[in-house]
Amino acid sequence: MKSINADAVILGGGTAGMSAFRAARKSTDSVYLVEDHQFGTTCARVGCMPSKLLIAAAEAAHHVRQAEQFGVHPDGALRIDGHQVMTRVRSERDRFVGFVLEDVQAFPADHRILGRARFKNEHVVIVDDHTEITAKRIVIATGSRPFVVPAWQSLGERLIVNDNVFDWETLPASVAVFGAGVIGLEIGQALHRLGVKVHVFGKDNALGGITDPVVLEKALDIFGQEMDLHLDADTQVSLLPSGKGVKVDYSENGTSGTVTVDYLLAATGRKPNVEDLGLENVNIDLDQRGVPKADPYTMQTSVAHIFIAGDASNQLPLLHEAADQGFIAGVNAGTFPTVTEGLRRSQISVVFSDPQIASIGMRYKEITDKYDSCGCYAVGEVSFSNQGRSRVMGVNKGHLRIYAEHGSGRLLGAEMVGPAAEHLAHLLAWAHQQKMTITQMLDMPFYHPVIEEGVRTALRDLSAKLRLTKDLAGECVECPGQ
Repeated sequence: MKSINADAVILGGGTAGMSAFRAARKSTDSVYLVEDHQFGTTCARVGCMPSKLLIAAAEAAHHVRQAEQFGVHPDGALRIDGHQVMTRVRSERDRFVGFVLEDVQAFPADHRILGRARFKNEHVVIVDDHTEITAKRIVIATGSRPFVVPAWQSLGERLIVNDNVFDWETLPASVAVFGAGVIGLEIGQALHRLGVKVHVFGKDNALGGITDPVVLEKALDIFGQEMDLHLDADTQVSLLPSGKGVKVDYSENGTSGTVTVDYLLAATGRKPNVEDLGLENVNIDLDQRGVPKADPYTMQTSVAHIFIAGDASNQLPLLHEAADQGFIAGVNAGTFPTVTEGLRRSQISVVFSDPQIASIGMRYKEITDKYDSCGCYAVGEVSFSNQGRSRVMGVNKGHLRIYAEHGSGRLLGAEMVGPAAEHLAHLLAWAHQQKMTITQMLDMPFYHPVIEEGVRTALRDLSAKLRLTKDLAGECVECPGQ
């Protein structure tokens, strides 16, 4: 077995791992990157990029169907070629993966190690049966994988996760999507618009990660008009006797039914890849899911020289968060024992459905958990149903709610479903990171006619509701201690 002594070793070659590797190498050349399967990122291979390619095809089909509202009538019936759709998805996906691999291949070849790593102790990891690395510092960046209900394994090849969708050569006739979060909603709606019969199943009427009840009610109405949603259903699934499909029996709100589909798509969340790391050989503090606990500003675990980043950290499983966490962990792994806090940006989340769903800063649930005891916040809102530019474009669906603090007038967060939500969310996230007040935001320029005018309407509504009385410290006098 080969033995290596290193200043730092990074476990995982995805977004967080690559970011950590680059950052650590600014302090030392003695850094090694270990990947157990294939280098590259979840985003490029099976995540954000291929899903957006599928969504882009779905939007093209949807625009054709919606054209007649403008007096535009495409000649002939809409025809969707599933082979062509998936060929483009796979081709462009491979192109994006290629760019990532070019970055990896630029790393020194003798510092890239392929194999599964396990902790032998707090300073030693074993890679398969061929390499033992003794490292002064270690970064865990092993990513995540789709969670699948164990009972569904009996469905065999009829059970798929989002990873499998992008390897299809053509589109199936029907799919049951289990999970109405980001992945389930994005892929489910895209397949529906591409002519696949889609049934979406979920629990507790949750949809797209929305926590604001007003926004959620609007979203349930919008998406429920387009797709077959069963978002509080008890279900039982089984393989058809022929083995060529799946039967789903469900009951919901006193009614019951059965659907048969070609595939069951499990979109019930992702699970950090930490259980096969040999963490039992390390005296490290774990959370309830068995994930090492870490300071979100340093990514340092309870073992001072071990850091964790990206999806493996079980904090915010988003690409930009993984890149930031990886950078922070890599910097600290490179400079240890000096450990510094890194930049953590305002939270921003986007679901690329149509209409889009987004949130920035604190979500409604976080707002109410913190402020409800004193009522020290106000909500401004706008409906997009009659918003000028939205109506001109025929995309006038949705609702935006913005939250601000009484006393300081500071923007706290927002949730929305509506047109161009990805762009509205960026504007609001920038304002949130700058700790702007609602008054300062209203002083910013707004052009006419643009969808962003809806933000101004919500801000004006919020401004009228805010109480800006301050004590000497500039905090809300109605909310002492906040």
